[in-house]
Amino acid sequence: MVLQNQLALSDAAEWLGDWHPLAEQLGSANGLVSLCSASAQLCLKPVQDLSSLHQFLLQYQTHILLPLELPAIRCAHGHAARHEVRELVAFDQHLAGESVLRNFASASRRVGQWHVRQLRPLRDDRVVQRYLRAVESGRAHGWHTLVYGLTMAVYSLPLRQGLLGYAHQTTRGFIYAAARTLQLSERQCRTLFDDLSAVLPGAVEAAVKQQAVA
Repeated sequence: MVLQNQLALSDAAEWLGDWHPLAEQLGSANGLVSLCSASAQLCLKPVQDLSSLHQFLLQYQTHILLPLELPAIRCAHGHAARHEVRELVAFDQHLAGESVLRNFASASRRVGQWHVRQLRPLRDDRVVQRYLRAVESGRAHGWHTLVYGLTMAVYSLPLRQGLLGYAHQTTRGFIYAAARTLQLSERQCRTLFDDLSAVLPGAVEAAVKQQAVA
């Protein structure tokens, strides 16, 4: 069982290459344009060097990753684990009202809907099939964070490791995608990642405890 969990977590880490829609965009030819647009939304100067990238990622952690994305994954995981499809769909609809996510909404839905359709062969999983039907009928958006939490529950991935894996991999994805355009060295990338990752274990622990008392 331990080995199976390790292998599953390794697979989950590989999935994260395209789990985050903004990270996916940053890997494209117009990546820096996407990054600058996101920076403008967070009221920051355009990302054009290591210092401005650092500031962007700090703000992303503060305003999106920690208060919105990790709790969304946690909630989706909990609803799916408890077979609460109606509650999952209601939470999906609630996220549409988060103004800070508005500029990422189209990309988030595209990524999430693609991944949830990959779960279609799990015909015996009623949560997956009912949520998939809600997405396809337009009653749910299929946000990438909710589909990620659902996927963790389906494959029995531990919540703590899944949240930390998402936070680490999205942070790393931003850094290395931007590094190509900003011409950052491997050492600069690793130093930036280590600095930004320092707060993540504590934030994940807090998110897990919030679910425990919910």
